[in-house]
Amino acid sequence: MLGDMKKLVLAEKPSVAREIARVMGCPLRGKGYLEGPDYVVTWALGHLVELAPPADYDEAWKRWSMGSLPMLPDPLKQVVIEESKEQFQVIKDLFARNDISGLVIATDAGREGELVARWIMKMAGYKGEAERLWISSQTDQAIREGFASLKPASLYENLYHAAESRAAADWYVGMNVTRALTCHYDAKLSAGRVQTPTLALMTKREDERDAFTGTFYYTLKADFLTFSATWQDADGNSHITSEEKLKSLTDSLVGREGKVVSVEKVHMSEKPPLAYDLTALQQDANIYLGFSAKQTLDTLQKLYEVYKIATYPRTDSRYITHDVVATLPDRLRALGDTPFGPRAISYAAGGFRVDEERFVKDMGVTDHHAIIPTEQHVDLSALKPEEKALWQLIAIRFLEVLSPDYEYDTTTVRIQVGDEFFQSRLSTPTQQGWKEIAKSAGRQDPFAGLDDFEVGLSTLKMGDTVKVTKVRSRRYATPAPERYTDATLLSAMEHAGRFVDDAELKKHLGGGLGTPATRADMIEKLVQYHYVDRVGKEFVPTPKGREVVRLAPLQLRSPELTGAWEERLSAIAEGKEDPAKFVRDIKQNARELVDQIAKTRDSFSPHFSDSKECPYCHGPMMKVVDEIGRTHYVCQRLSCSYEEMIVCHRVKVPKAPEATPAVPVKKVVVVKKVPVSASASPTGLRRVVLKKKPALASYSAGSDEEVGFTYQYKDEVEVVRPSKKSSRRDDHPRQFDRAPLSDPHMVSSGSSIGGGGTFADLIKASQERYRNDKNKKRK
Repeated sequence: MLGDMKKLVLAEKPSVAREIARVMGCPLRGKGYLEGPDYVVTWALGHLVELAPPADYDEAWKRWSMGSLPMLPDPLKQVVIEESKEQFQVIKDLFARNDISGLVIATDAGREGELVARWIMKMAGYKGEAERLWISSQTDQAIREGFASLKPASLYENLYHAAESRAAADWYVGMNVTRALTCHYDAKLSAGRVQTPTLALMTKREDERDAFTGTFYYTLKADFLTFSATWQDADGNSHITSEEKLKSLTDSLVGREGKVVSVEKVHMSEKPPLAYDLTALQQDANIYLGFSAKQTLDTLQKLYEVYKIATYPRTDSRYITHDVVATLPDRLRALGDTPFGPRAISYAAGGFRVDEERFVKDMGVTDHHAIIPTEQHVDLSALKPEEKALWQLIAIRFLEVLSPDYEYDTTTVRIQVGDEFFQSRLSTPTQQGWKEIAKSAGRQDPFAGLDDFEVGLSTLKMGDTVKVTKVRSRRYATPAPERYTDATLLSAMEHAGRFVDDAELKKHLGGGLGTPATRADMIEKLVQYHYVDRVGKEFVPTPKGREVVRLAPLQLRSPELTGAWEERLSAIAEGKEDPAKFVRDIKQNARELVDQIAKTRDSFSPHFSDSKECPYCHGPMMKVVDEIGRTHYVCQRLSCSYEEMIVCHRVKVPKAPEATPAVPVKKVVVVKKVPVSASASPTGLRRVVLKKKPALASYSAGSDEEVGFTYQYKDEVEVVRPSKKSSRRDDHPRQFDRAPLSDPHMVSSGSSIGGGGTFADLIKASQERYRNDKNKKRK
């Protein structure tokens, strides 16, 4: 009967599906779905379908070789991901049910979310009607309103074409360039249109630091009894580069009188900052909280999905639309039980600023509006410390954009002493405005306090005579260019056009490198592949990373390529460009890049400071420290791939014939990490503190040990991966009989930025990654 028909709802994650099912009244649990009288809600596990690996097109492509390149199959095929094929079958069977009248696509509302759903529909052969749920928060109200205003899925067809074109472009370029670099240079190298220019930004900065020599300069301040002022030259520069000049000024100024030649008083105001998009929030979280970009995104995703107190995370907009304005009082009242409650409630009751240029701007919103609190009541006691800290950043910014301007009076005084000039400035707040919000939360602006606070300036008038009572100088060193942090790297990726000289190409880089949703993952991949090391907050390129940039085609090192891609992908999403033409151009580009690599005569020669020589191929071995602190040495030649690990063993040795007196030594604490069961520790590791005497290389056997022997600790080499160049097992040191905890050089099947290895290696790495992420995805 028609009345018994139901709609199938496809969410991207189980956690989202459970929330939709609860709100829409679907209490019955089936295998891989939840059901109610009107809806059946099921879910993907992220992507269930991916582009097929090269071997699915041609058996010869299973082996990596320059002779098989370029690989340009047309069309590209999709395959069901092996690890999640069971859930795919559940969805396929639900599509086939007789009581399913249509589909509601409820995957993430964006380009990649559209791709997740459309590929599942394609592989399952679904031909029925489809609608789109498009929401920016997961509160009960937002879900109900979204289902009340479902849109035809056909409206998002161009968005799907853009997403599929992006996936095809990354396959053609990533697969071919990565294999070409790996095979041509006999090293596990990878490149991509976002990865490589991002890495190039960091290696260029490191080159600038290496070339930096630095200079010294001085500044000079004169005290005028009730205030001080800084010396400036005729151009307003306060740097003194000559010691002779400094000494001459110092000797000639003390005790001299000067005259106030100008007093300028100006009333100024400063507007609130823009609301957060993902990139801006990641930058502030790195500055104020020390979060990495990935940590910010993961935490924000929980605030959105689990607690429902923040709107959609993966947005590139810093504005809201006019229809959201009516919801602002409810969003303010939801903050009532937080430290911001009094301010929020007063705004909700008495009115707040609605800035048509800096906050409410329909044309500034594409898929999703800025990140702001939802109407969901906030219970801070339910949040973990990092979740609470990040949410407070969002709440502070939300209240700031609803607050008045910060206003202040600035008095600038200029004094002439002989032929020299001094300047001082006093800023006095007249209305704290939006700056009160952060202060009430105990957050201080790291850039505050740059202006002089000289109370004596407020009484000065033109023509007043003042006397120099003291002169003070300070020496400074010009700083080397700073390495990138998460915050500054995200900013560089977002504004990549500043690194391009061509004015026309700058126009194509409005979207920057990558998207807000992908930048954090890209940064983590660079760390994972040991192209950069994270040292504190800074990123330090490794010798391997610097070689990747040196050897990669010039086109891939510049942000220009990805800028041009994103511009064309946006045009596809808007229906202004033919996706087939874009893909044809990409295939031609991939062919040219492979040809460039094949013709080069460069060699892969990283300069590791703590390298070892491979005992089999005599190539460089890179030092890698694994999760529990063990040192590995990995041969960088793909044709060898030898890997060894340094382990400490207890060895029984005969006791010395004559005991020597024990020499008292200072005890030190040695920290060792040992594996434990996952049930005992969420990380699978336990921290154990051992005390021993480092000066002793051995110890005597106890009463339960064999008399006449002692034990010594010594480092031994154990083989993690045998060399491909060795034909006999006996040639190796003792074989390591346990699998290493992780292989940082392994990449997933079908990845566009992988390293070398056989296809079996790639499948194995993909399966390991799936198992590691499985529990997280099922939350």
